[in-house]
Amino acid sequence: MIERAAAGIALAAVIAMAARAGRTLTTDGAIAATIVGAASIAAGWSWGALLLAFFLSSSALSRIGIDIKRQRTAGILEKGGARDAVQVLANGGVFAAAALGHAALPGDAWMAAGGGALAAATADTWATEIGTLARGVPRLITTWRPSPAGTSGAVSLPGTIGMLLGSAFLTVGMVAAVWPRHVVVAAFVGGVAGALADSLLGAMVQARRRCASCDAFTERAIHSCGAHTVHAGGASWMTNDVVNFLCGVAGAASALVVARALQQG
Repeated sequence: MIERAAAGIALAAVIAMAARAGRTLTTDGAIAATIVGAASIAAGWSWGALLLAFFLSSSALSRIGIDIKRQRTAGILEKGGARDAVQVLANGGVFAAAALGHAALPGDAWMAAGGGALAAATADTWATEIGTLARGVPRLITTWRPSPAGTSGAVSLPGTIGMLLGSAFLTVGMVAAVWPRHVVVAAFVGGVAGALADSLLGAMVQARRRCASCDAFTERAIHSCGAHTVHAGGASWMTNDVVNFLCGVAGAASALVVARALQQG
C-alpha cells in the first residue's frame, strides 16, 4: 500500500506537470490534480486509470474547435482555458473521496459512488464540449427557451448525445478494469442522472449576472466588455464550480441507489 501510494503521488505529479506545461491546468490546478490523482491511485491502479481517461478525453475534446467555442461563449462562462484548483476539486473531489473510502474499507458501494461521480463529470464535460461546438440554438432545460451557447442549464440534441457517450465512455473503462457488472450499470445511470442534475441546477439555482453596461447576461463578475456585472438571479453562492461538485454528488448518490437495487434484485 505504501509503495503504491508513493508511486501514485509520483505518477500523478508527472501527469499534472505535463498538463501544466500544456496549459491544461494552472499551477494550483496541477497541485490539486496531483492530490486527486494520488488519492485515486491509493484505491487501486484501475481508479487512477479511470481518472486519467476522464482527464485526457476531456482535455482532447476541449481543444477541438477551440476558437469556435470561444467565439460562441464569449463573455458568458465564468471561467475558461486552463482549469484551476477549484475546478479540479469540483470535478474530481467526490471520486477521490470515494477512492480513499475504498482504500480504507474496500467495497462495491465505494466503487459505485466513485464510478457514478466520475461518470457524471465525464458526461457533463462531454455534453458541454460537444454541445457548444455543434450548430443550432440550445434551449433552457426548464422553459425550453432558446439560449446562447454556453448558458448554464441550456441543452441540445448534440449535447445530450455527448452526455450519454461520456457516461458510456467512462463505464466502458470500468468494464475493461473488470469492475462488478452491477457497479458498471449503476455508474452509467449515475453519470446521466448527475449530468441532468447539473443542467437543472444551472437553469434554476446557479447565480446569474447582468452586465451593467451592455445588459448581457453572464456568469462573470466582470464582463468581456470590461464593465462590472450585477447579480440578476439564482443563489449568489451557487457558482458553476458548486454546480459541478453537486453534479458529482448526484451521480454518486444515484449510482449507490441503483447498485443496491440491482444487488437486491
